[in-house]
Amino acid sequence: MSQANQDPAPQVAAPQTSSQASSQTNPLSSEQGLVQIGAPRGQRGTAKPKFTFNEAGERVRRREPGPRPDWLKVRYQRNDTFKEIEELKAGLNLVTVCEEARCPNIDECWSAGTATFMLMGDICTRRCGFCAVTKGAPRDLDPEEPAHTAEAIKRMKVRHAVITSVNRDELPDGGAGHFAETVRQIRAASPSTRVELLVPDFMGDREALELVLEAGAHIVAHNTETVPRLYRRVRPQGDYERTLKVLKWIDEWPEVISKTGLMLGLGESDEEVEAVMSDLREVGCQILSLGQFLSPTTKHLPVERWVTPETFQHFAELGRKMGFMHVESGPMVRSSYMAHRPFGEL
Repeated sequence: MSQANQDPAPQVAAPQTSSQASSQTNPLSSEQGLVQIGAPRGQRGTAKPKFTFNEAGERVRRREPGPRPDWLKVRYQRNDTFKEIEELKAGLNLVTVCEEARCPNIDECWSAGTATFMLMGDICTRRCGFCAVTKGAPRDLDPEEPAHTAEAIKRMKVRHAVITSVNRDELPDGGAGHFAETVRQIRAASPSTRVELLVPDFMGDREALELVLEAGAHIVAHNTETVPRLYRRVRPQGDYERTLKVLKWIDEWPEVISKTGLMLGLGESDEEVEAVMSDLREVGCQILSLGQFLSPTTKHLPVERWVTPETFQHFAELGRKMGFMHVESGPMVRSSYMAHRPFGEL
């Protein structure tokens, strides 16, 4: 899944009235220096509230190492364009990863007139520990979805389109044919649009991947997500070596740019990240994104550390020295965030 598929709604830095502040800081109980808040009436002591307070009186989300630093606080930026995209998506029965993955950048992106569409429904066949998308048995594919996606992109006048999907391991081709048809429909409806895909690993089926590649996308990404030591915990149905193989196959396809993304804060070390970056260059990966992991709910993997902007800058500089065509690295970066940037302003 997309790296974006693990982000909760943003922590919003918005002014509060005195009554709001009072209601949000009303302690119910205390345990090991943390004060619980938000337990429903009549269930105090049994509920598991989303937030606690530490001894310094700072609000702390469960499954996070401490209060969110200032660089992770964002403000809502919704405008009329946001509403137009919302209505267009609903009218064409489309799904966006922006919503399903609870991406913190949704307000910025939708208000700017861009969105990342997610193919093949909103139920995934895999159970990655970082991902907010619903898991289970998916519904049948919508044969109209490729055409509807192309229509949305044409009406939005998108110049750089990003398309991703859930995993559909139960399908014989993993959904590769559906991806390919969507690309063909977009190219026909909006020939000037640059098409970027974020695809699953298709269980290592090279023929399925090549079915997608031959459809004519300009950039094809497959996310690495984390370091190999953490794969069993983070991506139990994934395989690090298989991911590298998929990226190598993408790089070998003529006129297609390969891309991948990593989440930081899952328990990896900086040295492990640098080793993965080296592996990615060895298989020819050209574009890399790195961003801070944020746990979607208390049932998902915890955040082990806050990665500083300085550390992200270090990885960006290192990536350029390694020979990556472009490195997008920062706390709020997600796979499709500012995806057009390697190719100049839109």
